[in-house]
Amino acid sequence: MGARVWGSARLGFVVCGYLAFFCGEFVPPTEAGCRERDSPNCCTGRNNECFEYTRRKTVCYCDTYCQKTRDCCEDYQHVCQISAIDCGVGSWGPWSSCTSLCGVGSTERSRQVSVPPRNGGTPCPDLKQRRGCFGNDAICNTVKEVAKILPDSFKRNFKDPWRRPHMLVKEEKASYCVYLRVKQASAACKLKLWTAQLVRERLVCAECQSDAMTKSDRCGGDGMENTRTFWAAASAPGCHGSWVRELSSEHCRCPPYSVLFV
Repeated sequence: MGARVWGSARLGFVVCGYLAFFCGEFVPPTEAGCRERDSPNCCTGRNNECFEYTRRKTVCYCDTYCQKTRDCCEDYQHVCQISAIDCGVGSWGPWSSCTSLCGVGSTERSRQVSVPPRNGGTPCPDLKQRRGCFGNDAICNTVKEVAKILPDSFKRNFKDPWRRPHMLVKEEKASYCVYLRVKQASAACKLKLWTAQLVRERLVCAECQSDAMTKSDRCGGDGMENTRTFWAAASAPGCHGSWVRELSSEHCRCPPYSVLFV
């Protein structure tokens, strides 16, 4: 009698176990997933804030990255993949001009997004590309010119006492001024009073007088806007540096304590 009761109880345990198994497999309980998330239901890329809890109270994700880490919510495919829209981009535009007129620089091109990604679609690829370039503009020869300068105490507007009356007087051309921002000066410039003023970021007025002009009516090495050029002090050995031209003015005289082009 006791053996039969134990057999019936054992059979009951087995039956209940099978029922619990089949109920868990074929009768899905209410589940929280991507559909229950606040808008948006799905996210692009990797987003650790784009998650929800499963029926077992564990965390699952509704971002695109979950497909790689295999931790998507169970309804991810149904909710996110059906309505997913991948990013679409247009064709590449032309390459821009080289950032350096002379020497090493860079150039870039870009493209626009034509269809933004939605609902977990594939993120957009790079929209910009950059590569190196070497500028070789026609003005590069001008950039290579090194300006020779002297202090304004060497002004040339004086009468030559040795000039003979029959000698032809050279045509006097109007001076012009160039304002340049010093970018670099060597240590030797500190040794003389007039070159000691040529310090970094100081704005210097350089005057181009008639005797220093070339056939093109300009002084060699008078600089270029937004481009670094070079200078050297004619009466101070080892004093040299670079500057950038900011402004020029025709028919002009620089104020005292300026410099002259040689």
